[in-house]
Amino acid sequence: MPRRVLQGVVVSTACEKTAIIRVERRVQHPMYKKFITRSKKYAAHDESNQCQVGEQVTIRECRPLSKRKCWEVIKEQA
Repeated sequence: MPRRVLQGVVVSTACEKTAIIRVERRVQHPMYKKFITRSKKYAAHDESNQCQVGEQVTIRECRPLSKRKCWEVIKEQA
């Protein structure tokens, strides 16, 4: 089964080798048909601690590395 890949913004780098990534998606309201922005935060493994707050990054699903961390940062976008 292929690994899921998501794009988001780094919101925190306080933990060692971990970055918190906020991923936003647009969904349509079932009754009013208006598009709403939903967001979710993921803890992603950042081995070299090179992510900075505010950067756009791509994360990929991986094996569980801790209780909450099952994503890894694969590339940073300019």
